[in-house]
Amino acid sequence: MIFDLDGTLIDSLADIADATNNTLAAFGMPVHPVDAYRHFVGNGVQVLLERALPKDHAGPLPDRFVESFKQLYRRHLNVKTRPYGGIDEVLRRLTDKGITLAILSNKPDEFTKVCVSQFFSDIAFSVIYGLRDGVPRKPDPRSALEIAAVVGALPEQCAFVGDSSVDMATGRAAGMCCIGVSWGFREPSELVAAGADLVIDHPHELLDYVHLC
Repeated sequence: MIFDLDGTLIDSLADIADATNNTLAAFGMPVHPVDAYRHFVGNGVQVLLERALPKDHAGPLPDRFVESFKQLYRRHLNVKTRPYGGIDEVLRRLTDKGITLAILSNKPDEFTKVCVSQFFSDIAFSVIYGLRDGVPRKPDPRSALEIAAVVGALPEQCAFVGDSSVDMATGRAAGMCCIGVSWGFREPSELVAAGADLVIDHPHELLDYVHLC
């Protein structure tokens, strides 16, 4: 079972918003309410910052803008971030059932591993991938297929669990069962439209549905 991270296992929206807003303010640009970031995140740092820029901004994203964000976020990565309620218990119970667990995120690989280490140090994830240099980001299915190969599973034996259309598109492109979660950053209607095989409202439902895909 492959999980997205932000919006699926952890609620990181406030920390992402704070780092982005502080970067925008440092460059004399207007900031956004935290809730706006629900539709900014999901496609990696580059796209997040492009979406956050003023609509009248012209030209490419300055490298120093990206680096400023990364420095701010690195220092305040998990100030307000917390796992969603029930996630930790469900991950343990899935492990007890013999389900192989992995994470695939569009968050930079460095930040992904720090978050997992802080919040899920006792969970035996077989693979933890954030966005790696030279590797296409989700919804490109290559990293999902790589995870399946690493753990010795066929794609059709895997489920991809996430909170956005990006995650559902990744799972579908990889030939995996797609499980959408309604507690994340996006609306259930987006998940259904993106081809979710099912949408769940509480982490414990994963225990019921794990053998249905």
